[in-house]
Amino acid sequence: MAGSEAAQSASTASQPLLEVCDISKRFGPTIALDQVNLAAHAGRVLALIGENGAGKSTLLKTLSGAHDADSGTMRLDGLEYQPRSPLDARRLGIGIVYQELTLAPDLSIEDNIMLGRSGTGGGLLLRGSQRDQVRQCLQRVGLGHLSPTARTGDQSVATQQLIEVARALASQAKIVLLDEPTSSLPAADVQRLFGIINDLRNDGIGVIYISHFLEEVREVADDYAVLRDGNSVGSGQLTDITDDQIISLMVGRDVDDLFPSVPHDIGQARLEIAGLSAKPMPIDTDLTLHHGEVLGIAGLVGAGRSELLRCLAGLIPAKSKVATLDGNRLPSSVGARRRLGIGMLSEDRKSEGLAQSLSITENLAMGNHRRYSSYGLVDLKSRRKDANGWIKKVEVKAHSAEQTIGELSGGNQQKVAFARLLAQDADIYLLDEPTKGIDVGTKAEIYRMIGELAAQGKSVIFVSSYLPELLAVCDTIGVMNRGQLVETRASADWNEESLLAAAVAVTNR
Repeated sequence: MAGSEAAQSASTASQPLLEVCDISKRFGPTIALDQVNLAAHAGRVLALIGENGAGKSTLLKTLSGAHDADSGTMRLDGLEYQPRSPLDARRLGIGIVYQELTLAPDLSIEDNIMLGRSGTGGGLLLRGSQRDQVRQCLQRVGLGHLSPTARTGDQSVATQQLIEVARALASQAKIVLLDEPTSSLPAADVQRLFGIINDLRNDGIGVIYISHFLEEVREVADDYAVLRDGNSVGSGQLTDITDDQIISLMVGRDVDDLFPSVPHDIGQARLEIAGLSAKPMPIDTDLTLHHGEVLGIAGLVGAGRSELLRCLAGLIPAKSKVATLDGNRLPSSVGARRRLGIGMLSEDRKSEGLAQSLSITENLAMGNHRRYSSYGLVDLKSRRKDANGWIKKVEVKAHSAEQTIGELSGGNQQKVAFARLLAQDADIYLLDEPTKGIDVGTKAEIYRMIGELAAQGKSVIFVSSYLPELLAVCDTIGVMNRGQLVETRASADWNEESLLAAAVAVTNR
C-alpha cells in the first residue's frame, strides 16, 4: 500500500469522497441490498468483498447509475448523489469497469473509449484532440503500441479488459469502480493494472475494487467492506483484520479448509495423446490422463491452454500421431467424443457456456434432452426437480429455477455452467478456469466436487491461472509454454516459482 501510515489515517478520518447510507434494492421477491453502508475516500482503495450473490455487483451498478436504489441516500464529494443513468453517473465523476466485457467489438478502440463522451466543437467531431486523449489513456494502461483505429474485437480478451480500464480513465473520474478487473489478465498485466491503481491513488482518486482473491486485495487495497446476503457485515482498514476473519465475515461461519482433500486412487491410462497439433496451437503436444486423476494445466494466458482443451473436446480440428481412449481410437467429432463421455466447461461462460436469455432449468437441461423427452413430449416436472436439485447442490443464489441466467451474478452463472457439466455425468471433465469469478467458500465446494469426481474414477483436466489451487487440488501438473506442453510432474514436485519458471522459459521450438 502506498503512502505513509499517518497520511492514510488522516485520509480515513476525513470526509468520505463517496458515502452510501442505508441503500436498499429489491428485484421482485429477491432482496439484493438491505440497508447497505459504505464509505470510500479520496486517494485510497476500498476492497468490496463478499460471496457470489452478496450484492457487490448490484451495489456497483447502483453507484454507476445502472440501477435505481429503492431507498437510502448517497453523497459524492459532499453533495447528494442520485444518478439518473450511467451517462449521468459518468458526468458526475463515476467510472466503472464491469466484470463482463461491455465493449462494442465491431467499433474501433477509439470509438469504444470515447463512446458517450466524444469531444465536439460547434457540432463537429474533434477527431484530432480526441485521438490524442485516447492515446494517453492507452499509454497509461500499457497499450500505447495499439492503434486507436484498430478493431476492438480483433484484440485478445486480456487486451480488451485493459481497454475497459482505459475507457474508465477517459472519463476523468473522481471514483473508479473495478469489478473483478483481473479475471482475464495474465500476471504481467495484473501488475500493470496494480500500478495504474496506485497512480490513481496518488492522484487523489478513490477506487472501489472487487476481487475474490484475498492476496490481490492485500496487495492493492487500503480499506475493506464486506457484504453478506445483501447486508453490510464489516468494514475497516485491512491492517486490522486477518484473512480468516474476512472469510468468516463473508460466509457467516468458519471455513476450516479452503482446499478440501478427497482421497482417491489413480488407475491405468485412460486418454493417451501423442503429437497433437492444431493451428495456431497446440504444437506437437503429448498428454496422458489416467482414471481417477486430476491433471492441472498451468501456463500464461495465450500459451495454448484453452486451445488444448478445445482440441481434446473436438471443438478445434487437430491432428495427432496417437489419440486413444481406453485403448480405442478416439473419434474426431464433438458429438462422438461427448457420447464417449468427454465434457468441457468453457472459460467464456457469457458467450459459450450458457444461454443468457434462458432459465436456469433450460440451461441445465441442455445436452440432456433425451433424459426428459419421450415420444415428442417433455417431462417438465422431472426437469424442474433435477434443476432444483442442482441449484441446491452447488448453492446457486436465485429466487427460482425459472430465473433467467442473465439475471444472476457472474459467480452464480459459473455455478450453473459447472452444474450443467456435472449433470451430463461425463467420464472425462475438461475444466477451463472453473473457479473464475467464484468466491472462496464456493471455490472450496468446487474443489471438493472435483475430488469426488476423481474418487468415482472420473478423470479431470483442470486449467487455471491461480497456481495455489493447481498445487493444492491436482495430482499432476503440466505447463503450457508457447503452444507446447513442456513438462509434466507430480504436483508435489512443483511450487509456484518453478511453475512460473517453466511457463516463461525459452523453449527449443
